[in-house]
Amino acid sequence: SFCFLSFRSSAKLIAPLGCLVCRQKHTLPDLPYDYGALEPHISADIMQLHHSKHHATYVNNLNVTEEKYKEALAKGDVTAQVSLQPALKFNGGGHINHTIFWTNLSPNGGGEPKGELLEAIKRDFGSFANFKEKLTAVSVGVQGSGWGWLGYNKEQGHLQIAACANQDPLQGTTGLIPLLGIDVWEHAYYLQYKNVRPDYLKAIWNVINWENISSRYAACKK
Repeated sequence: SFCFLSFRSSAKLIAPLGCLVCRQKHTLPDLPYDYGALEPHISADIMQLHHSKHHATYVNNLNVTEEKYKEALAKGDVTAQVSLQPALKFNGGGHINHTIFWTNLSPNGGGEPKGELLEAIKRDFGSFANFKEKLTAVSVGVQGSGWGWLGYNKEQGHLQIAACANQDPLQGTTGLIPLLGIDVWEHAYYLQYKNVRPDYLKAIWNVINWENISSRYAACKK
């Protein structure tokens, strides 16, 4: 095992790798509210299926993929490492994205943000109404499955809207720090809204947790 390698000359290189391969497995995070807490906007059936089945599958597959990746690293098998990267991106992204998504929602959500985040939204989008319209349009326009995001561009110091396909994680694929993610995979709304994605997107604004998003914004500005 990499954990017990003791080549002193390689200690600095091995230490971070050791942490990678000896780390604990990923686990499905608990929701901060009951499955039915977001009704009528998002049904309990959707939340239960989405969390306990879909997110759980990403977590399980991520753990399996990381185990295989660890073996490929141990063998120095670069071909195997490369071939595992799509699964790592898909399942790792699915875990990252949903872990953010659950905290972005709240039964006490809706309305508008306050303070610094609202000022930043007005600065970068003209008004909260403009921002809401743009993020909704980008999310409606995702072809197939994916996500609409509000992210923070740290280099330029401003907020940015982006869409990601499938489970591509925002930061890992665009460099933007994720603040608010809207899941537009059909499993996020089909049981309730059928194929009418715009109706789901209209409803989700009633449960957006602006406190969580404001905290994320404050953290990434430090």
